[in-house]
Amino acid sequence: MPAFIILSSFTDQGVRAVKDTTKRAEKFKELAKQHGATVKELYWTLGQYDAIAVVDAPDVTSITALGLSLGIAGNVRTQTLPAFTADDMAKVLAKVK
Repeated sequence: MPAFIILSSFTDQGVRAVKDTTKRAEKFKELAKQHGATVKELYWTLGQYDAIAVVDAPDVTSITALGLSLGIAGNVRTQTLPAFTADDMAKVLAKVK
């Protein structure tokens, strides 16, 4: 299953309700399951991003739907990156001419 990195930044609304962030994280995991995805890791961070999630999802459509569903709540803005294992990257590099 493809892996994705989701970078999240709190919105003003998300910061005002920051004490609920761990509860929202559990809801995010449930939401991911509804989209056929699994949250493998979730970290709160300092710096440009407030949280980072590593998510396995069946395809780009599913991870996009998850990101949009998360955004509807209004607590975070996200950026989603596809992630490649060494084996994945070897397949990519085999196609490089």
